[in-house]
Amino acid sequence: MLQRIFATSLAFFEQVGLIGRLIGETLYHIFRGDIDFKETIKQMVALGVESIFIVLIVSGFTGMVFSLQVSQEFARFGAASLIGQLLGLAVVRELAPVLTGVVVAGRAGSAIAAELGTMKVTEQVDALKALATSPVQYLVVPRFLACAIMVPILTIFANLIGVFGGYLVSVYQVGVIPAVFWESTVAFLRPYDLFASLFKAFFFGIVIVIAGCFKGLNTKDGAQGVGDSTISSVVSGMIAVFIANYFLSALLFK
Repeated sequence: MLQRIFATSLAFFEQVGLIGRLIGETLYHIFRGDIDFKETIKQMVALGVESIFIVLIVSGFTGMVFSLQVSQEFARFGAASLIGQLLGLAVVRELAPVLTGVVVAGRAGSAIAAELGTMKVTEQVDALKALATSPVQYLVVPRFLACAIMVPILTIFANLIGVFGGYLVSVYQVGVIPAVFWESTVAFLRPYDLFASLFKAFFFGIVIVIAGCFKGLNTKDGAQGVGDSTISSVVSGMIAVFIANYFLSALLFK
């Protein structure tokens, strides 16, 4: 049993070391300016722009459901003026960045792991090394920058559509006065809340792309390994988003 515990611990710290090395090499190339801007823009479209529709659907209906549950209870106790405040804080601080991170981890994270995993098992990554080209600079840096930029942008849209969805339900289904809803929302939301939301999204984007790239570049065992890496990247990315969300919330909203 002690031998298994030691082997598991050793494997865990080995994985942590490899992830740290991947992050270090990625940041090294970024600070050196080794950036393929054309490929970065391509990845921004593939990983970010093409995810907008899913993010809007998820955030919009989440805001509507949240408002449906809360508005009825608040209106019953004569606290309708607090609906906009609660919805705005919940969406901007937590729901929008977390849901955006989950959507991107499911869609973009899996795509990254599958693409890089396929390149790994077909020896395209080894070919890059043979041509004296860094796989990290050529494959990871554009995806890293794309996720770090696009996840906060997607979160902005998620904030807007989430609050708007809650507004529709509160006003047209529960009967809250529109002016009361917006005054409550604007009065209690601060610029710091939006900053914290975007900072969370930025961090989630980094976590997701590192999980996808790490799993993809360490794929083994052919086609089955590609599938395993894809599933593992999605699971790891989502778990990392939820864990990071707690610590970021504790840090940003003391």
